[in-house]
Amino acid sequence: MNLYENLQGTPQQPDNPTDTQRYILAKFALYQKGRPEDFEYIKKLTSPPADISTIVSYGELRGVKIGIIGAGLAGLASAFELRKTGADITIFEAEENRIGGRVYTYYFDKSKQLYGELGAMRIPVIHETTWHYINLFKIPTRPFIQNNENAFIYLKGIRVRNDAQGRNVMKYIYPKYSLSEWERRTPWQQLVYYGLESPLLPATPEERSELLQVKPYYNNFNTYWDFQSNRKIMESLGLSEGAINLISNLSPLAGQNLYNSYIDIAQANYPANLSFLYEISGGTSVLPYTIYNSLLNPNPKEDYPGIPLHKLGKVIVKNGNWVSGIYRDKENGRVVLAYRNKKTSKLIFEVFDFVVCAIPFSTLRTIDINPLFSGPKMQAIKEVNYIPSQKTLMLCTWRFWEAGGPEEQIIGGGSYTDLPITTLWYPSDHYRSCVEQTKCEQRSFPYSKLNLLPKDQKFLAGKPGVMIASYNYGLDTIRLANLSPELRNEEIKREVEEVHGLPRGYLDRIAIDFKTMNWNENLWTRGALPFYTPEQKRLFSFVMTLPEYDNRVFMAGDQISPVHRWMQGALQSGMIAANQLAMAAKSYRQ
Repeated sequence: MNLYENLQGTPQQPDNPTDTQRYILAKFALYQKGRPEDFEYIKKLTSPPADISTIVSYGELRGVKIGIIGAGLAGLASAFELRKTGADITIFEAEENRIGGRVYTYYFDKSKQLYGELGAMRIPVIHETTWHYINLFKIPTRPFIQNNENAFIYLKGIRVRNDAQGRNVMKYIYPKYSLSEWERRTPWQQLVYYGLESPLLPATPEERSELLQVKPYYNNFNTYWDFQSNRKIMESLGLSEGAINLISNLSPLAGQNLYNSYIDIAQANYPANLSFLYEISGGTSVLPYTIYNSLLNPNPKEDYPGIPLHKLGKVIVKNGNWVSGIYRDKENGRVVLAYRNKKTSKLIFEVFDFVVCAIPFSTLRTIDINPLFSGPKMQAIKEVNYIPSQKTLMLCTWRFWEAGGPEEQIIGGGSYTDLPITTLWYPSDHYRSCVEQTKCEQRSFPYSKLNLLPKDQKFLAGKPGVMIASYNYGLDTIRLANLSPELRNEEIKREVEEVHGLPRGYLDRIAIDFKTMNWNENLWTRGALPFYTPEQKRLFSFVMTLPEYDNRVFMAGDQISPVHRWMQGALQSGMIAANQLAMAAKSYRQ
């Protein structure tokens, strides 16, 4: 019997899923996409590497001194694994008051009830390394709602609800686009699938699996996907310019990277990343801070089961210290890190036996490296593409998007528009109470009653909430994020009103605070997300991962992983770097 014959519709997403429950969801998603045979490949390729104890015994590297550049997920994962070896570990983090890298939950209140994600916000069910740490630390999770039929699609001045069959878009928005006859008869969801996912089907499961591998050479399918831009792929499928324009608005990551490599979209679609997703209760930053707190805990017995505490190494985290130079000692081959402290700006030098470099290449580019890394590595550091991206959070005195009856409430999911804000994302935390129980505290407060409330009332009705009022990439990031904060917030309010069909000025009394993160302007990222231009996977994906200085410096970060832009890539690469370092350290001791 087929696994899905006894399923009544789409399987439900429980809170805190077991591995078995996650695998059912992942298999169902791949079955829907016509590739159920990919499951075992994806599960294996996203799983953590072998435990570091298979390379060195616990405590074996006592006395070895390791430096880690960056306290993002890659650096933290490396440190967590290397601590098992007994080594002395120092983590350098340029941010003075934060760790986590591009995982950044912003809390508007001290009780941490009102928050939004300025960085990573979703966890696919098949990202095994991410779930490895979630399960290890028993971090609570709940479904992240990706699609909501009550959310809006607002294109070319036409506003519709995002029904699952795509009928509203076909009826009211399709006439605004120059589409061929067959395109007009095809729901937009199928057009997106045809343009961005169907190119995977002609390849064999083995050939597709290379999408999640790093190799010196790739098969013909991967080489072709790497060579083509997203626009070229869609054109080769016979899609009209109107359809490409429509798909670009409804799949913003591809649409705002039309001239970048299709390989990045293929790598994201292959594991069905967006089919079933989860979020961390309390904010995504709970994950890096949980690892961080474990590293600083002198008695982390529950985090390292079966390992005697005296075998664990010591970890020091130096916040507000940025590395400005990586050098090799000519006499003994060890690695010298030069760094500065934010408060003193004094240049300090420290010698390490080994180093894990876990920062984006966009920032590594401005670090002094002497002697230079290999030629191909230096070329990759200079050329690998990071796309602009920004998010703006909007704190509202009440959750206006949850007002109305069951057919009007927006509980989770996103709205899509061709306006510069691009996408709006609504919190999923009311999913259980408002969807499953069809009960919502704001239902008795329709829009029309808001203006009757006193102007000085702190919260107009129901509960306050935070939405992602704008999430975009590429040129729209540059155009929107580079406005002054006052002009940007004003523009975002007006565009959110337009998407929702609200009167102009409606949000002036409701939207009381904003927080924008333009990752291009962040001093320690200088770019948001790695996204290859055509041929960069072929040229750089393998050489980016190679250690330097005769196995003294190791690379980590989602940019060197085949899983760009996801926590999975950072965590898995950090674990792999730790294993590589352990193997090198053992070799040096022999």
